[in-house]
Amino acid sequence: MTPAAPTPAYRRLSVEERRSQLLESALNLFAHRAPEEVSLDDVAEAAGVSRPLVYRYFPGGKQQLYEAALRSAADELQHCFDEPREGPLLPRLSRALDRYLTFVDQHDTGFSALLQGGSVVETSRTTAIVDGVRRVAAEHIVRHLMVADPGPRLRMTIRMWITAVEASSLIWLDEDKQPPAEELRDWLVEQLVAMLTVTARRDPQTDALVRALAEDVRD
Repeated sequence: MTPAAPTPAYRRLSVEERRSQLLESALNLFAHRAPEEVSLDDVAEAAGVSRPLVYRYFPGGKQQLYEAALRSAADELQHCFDEPREGPLLPRLSRALDRYLTFVDQHDTGFSALLQGGSVVETSRTTAIVDGVRRVAAEHIVRHLMVADPGPRLRMTIRMWITAVEASSLIWLDEDKQPPAEELRDWLVEQLVAMLTVTARRDPQTDALVRALAEDVRD
């Protein structure tokens, strides 16, 4: 007779491991449902734990859990643009946008609720978290452009492009993720080049940058 397989020993999760498990379960729910449609009971069920245990880790209830999940998602989004500053600029931006659009694709409903606002759990703190992602993204783009001290016109152009990326992502979700992500990515890179080209007509710093980009492409 074949001996029965041993039952895996139960392992108690550490505080950090349990908190990470709850956040991951919450993020998975927020990725497919608007935040106001997710309850603590839903999170507890998804994590395979009791509702009191969720409260033990997030005594502030759903609001605290949502903000913590939002910070976790924001950290992931911030890393999308953290591309090594090696090689031509445009392929670097393409790789960063690939990661960004993958995140959007995997967290479609939650991403829409996050950026569009209107959620019953939206607060000044959640707004600040989203704004922080935009600021970090802008800083990454500036570093990719290799500009030590960007002037106001160049900074504004970069921030306008980041806004366009967000808006395009929301429209892309609303249009059933059409055109394909690869086409949207290339389109957004081309939009940045076009915006920089327009700004270059008014700003010598951006003009020098556009000329350098042109040399980069030719090489």
